Amino acid sequence: MLNTKFDQKKIFNIPIKQSSSLCALCRGTKFLCGKSRCPVLVKYHSRDKIKPLIDKLRIGGSSPPSVFIGRIGYPKVSIGPMIPPVLGDTSLIDTPELWLNKSIDEIVDFRSMLIRGKHTVNAFDVDSSNKIVEYTRELALSKNSIFADALFEKKPRGRIAFYDESQPHGPSAQLKSFNISNPKYEHHIEKAFYDTDLKSRKAILSLYNNGVNISKIQRAFSVGAFGLKKYRRFVPTRWSITAVDSSIGEAMMKNTKTYPQINEFRVYYHNQFDNRWAILMTPSEWQYELIEAWYPNTTWNPYGRSISIFNSYEFYKGRTTYAEIGGCYYAARLAINEVLNNERRQAGAVVLREAHPGYIMPIGVWNVRESVRKALKESYEKFETLNEALMYISNKMDIPLQRWIRNSAILKNQLFQKRLEDF
Repeated sequence: MLNTKFDQKKIFNIPIKQSSSLCALCRGTKFLCGKSRCPVLVKYHSRDKIKPLIDKLRIGGSSPPSVFIGRIGYPKVSIGPMIPPVLGDTSLIDTPELWLNKSIDEIVDFRSMLIRGKHTVNAFDVDSSNKIVEYTRELALSKNSIFADALFEKKPRGRIAFYDESQPHGPSAQLKSFNISNPKYEHHIEKAFYDTDLKSRKAILSLYNNGVNISKIQRAFSVGAFGLKKYRRFVPTRWSITAVDSSIGEAMMKNTKTYPQINEFRVYYHNQFDNRWAILMTPSEWQYELIEAWYPNTTWNPYGRSISIFNSYEFYKGRTTYAEIGGCYYAARLAINEVLNNERRQAGAVVLREAHPGYIMPIGVWNVRESVRKALKESYEKFETLNEALMYISNKMDIPLQRWIRNSAILKNQLFQKRLEDF
């Protein structure tokens, strides 16, 4: 069983150059990669639309609001705004909670408009008097879209950047200067920002309980807006997304473990962006597993000839190491615990994900959190036994049931581990 998805050469043992030669042979017409649409052309057409609007040194527009904190070179990091060259209410562009009804092409289009400004700082220098630092933080705390004006050292360049951890964005350039109009802070975030004696974890949970969108909490956390004053720092965007998901999920999980168990086996199902989601809940003490199956020619299996399956799991006592799957694990765990907390129930949960070739490019961890949330809002099927539930799942998913079991720690435990009630 593979326990990482980052070293593609090691995992698949196929030369990287195969991809470029295949693309050169196909040129977006033969679909030799097996995808339903050519990701190269999707990105090209999106970039072609935005290019005339950013071919200049100065760009002004309504930031959603949006910022990005890089991680390369930490603790020296690049911080700065993300600005689309358009005016008006652009909040949708940085509110992933609203993206499930959009197509991947639409997400690529509006995210490619976000031009990233970069300014290098020390991650611990959050209270710098530098105006770029100050305005970046104010932008991250803003409640609504806000006009931002950026002067760059050179015209923004580069490809549209896509990540599995964070939302995609467009070209970037070093900032020469940066200004914003008067921001109006989100009330609850402003309160946490000025409370320099409030620990960051408590601030995150307070904001979540007050109904603040997780994406807004993650953005504010990334600019060092929470925590004891002496410990505040810039947190790379990728890290802040997982830190917030993990903190909220962990807090809810403590409650989950105190509730009575559900009385039946449940299966939820959802299909989004050619990702098939089957969520099994079992009448047991808390345990959780995320299993991802990536078909050939998908993001984390671009050169493979067979399906690659990854998993991370925890039993009742939790886990002490970072999940092999990464941020997706914590995003799905948060969504599971939201439902169990709302019902005041405890259960085991196994999340199965089939990523098919129609998932042509990564669009961020939000996809996992929001897709699992959506699945859990839909009606579920009830079963009296685990075998019945698994047979139902086998009819919904393409991968044979035995392979899911073979790659699952929790399913094997449930099926083959004897318990006191069995005697």
